[in-house]
Amino acid sequence: MASFFSDDSPSNLSEFTVSELSGSIKRTIETAFDQVRVRGEISGYRGQHSSGHAYFSLKDDKSRIDAVIWKGSFSKLKYRPEEGMEVIATGRITTFPGSSKYQIVIEQMEPAGAGALMALIEERKRRFTAEGLFDPARKQLLPFMPKVIGVVTSPTGAVIRDILHRISDRFPVHVLVWPVKVQGEGSGDEVANAIHGFNAMEPGGAIPRPDVLIVARGGGSLEDLWSFNDEAVVRAASASTIPLISAVGHETDWTLIDYAADVRAPTPTGAAEMAVPVKADLQAQIAGLSARLSGAMSRQMDHHRQSVRALARALPSLDQLLALPRRRFDEAASGLGRGLELNTMSKRRLFERASAKLSPDMLARRLIERRQRVSERAALADRIVERLIERHKARLGRFDATLTTLPARLKAQLGRGKDRLESLSRRADSAIVHDLKRARSMVSAHDRMLQSLSYKNVLMRGYAVIRDEDNRPLSRANALANGQAIAIEFADGRVSAAIGATDNPLPPSVPAQKPAPAAKAPKKSEPPAGQGSLF
Repeated sequence: MASFFSDDSPSNLSEFTVSELSGSIKRTIETAFDQVRVRGEISGYRGQHSSGHAYFSLKDDKSRIDAVIWKGSFSKLKYRPEEGMEVIATGRITTFPGSSKYQIVIEQMEPAGAGALMALIEERKRRFTAEGLFDPARKQLLPFMPKVIGVVTSPTGAVIRDILHRISDRFPVHVLVWPVKVQGEGSGDEVANAIHGFNAMEPGGAIPRPDVLIVARGGGSLEDLWSFNDEAVVRAASASTIPLISAVGHETDWTLIDYAADVRAPTPTGAAEMAVPVKADLQAQIAGLSARLSGAMSRQMDHHRQSVRALARALPSLDQLLALPRRRFDEAASGLGRGLELNTMSKRRLFERASAKLSPDMLARRLIERRQRVSERAALADRIVERLIERHKARLGRFDATLTTLPARLKAQLGRGKDRLESLSRRADSAIVHDLKRARSMVSAHDRMLQSLSYKNVLMRGYAVIRDEDNRPLSRANALANGQAIAIEFADGRVSAAIGATDNPLPPSVPAQKPAPAAKAPKKSEPPAGQGSLF
């Protein structure tokens, strides 16, 4: 049975290639959806690609559509896309033939109403707070009297005039203005770059580095102030090493830079008032402090002057201080003469006791003993020398007896030895004689010294020595009593006398006792008790 259909039967539909079909669909969609506005939530946003384009999706509770923002359009956006942000995107629908997908090419984008902007601000605020950008510990104190103030604002608005006028009225200082856009596309980046630029200045450079920064803008709507909610501006304000004052909008306007700044001013004029003090107030304060200081110094000087007067009255006078030392000095001076007399008498008594031990009789006895000892040693030396000579003669005799048996040469050597021995013997005799002479000269010198120290030399000049009954010399008249017997020793002898006894004649003079002549060889005697030895 023949088939009614055949595989090679012709069709009435036109054939298209894949590229032709994709291009036709692309033209149809782009023509039908040339300009659309789509409301949705941004999803899958990871920032700009390395090429500068941005790829993400827009979604609602049921569907999603891919979206792309080309590099040229991205730089013109007033609001930058963020993950989870609900926006209204304006653009056109196109397809991508390589994967049979369609997407929206976004040319403009804005948040979906004020509520969306506030939600975005709150989300950023929570994120920045978690990062610590709003931490109060990061806040810096404003300098009390800055020399240079940096202002980041528009150079053509009324804000800069208000700030300059207020600073000039309060305390004129050097003001540096960094002109920026404060609204519109790219304004956020310009403000952030200005903050970074001021912080990058080197101290002491050609342009002075500011001591404080003021970021200022006049009032406006939330959209007008949106640049100061930009992430780059907030991070630049938080990282600033120069104290920063935020003066954006009016007192009721709040932006994220207000949280990151070190101080928030309600208005730009208020920021100028915070930055510098009032010069007139400072001058008045300094004048008041100067007056208080002068008064305090005057009162302090009066107080110290009174204290010194009180202390001076409490101190004793010079006469009172010197009265006791003067009295002690006078007492010491009055007793000095008597003390010298007593000291002289004491020294004289000590000298007399010492001189009593050194009597001429004792010295004579010591000389006799020394002479006897020297004589004994000389006699002993003579005997020793004689014995040595006899001993050597005996040995020589023995040698003579043995010489007869020795050769002539030995006899000659013995003869020389004998001559040498005789020479040594003669030298020994000479040495002994020399030693004896030296000993005798020493004894003579000691004798002469004894004679020179003897008090009898003084008696030869007409003086006399008074002695009591115990033969002790007397040196004071007040030591004698009436009727006391005394002996007066002259150079040629002694006489007896009595104190106050004028009726009794004086006894005949007693010749002075002279030392007995020394024996030739007296026995060795010990010195008397209590007598010191000179040798």
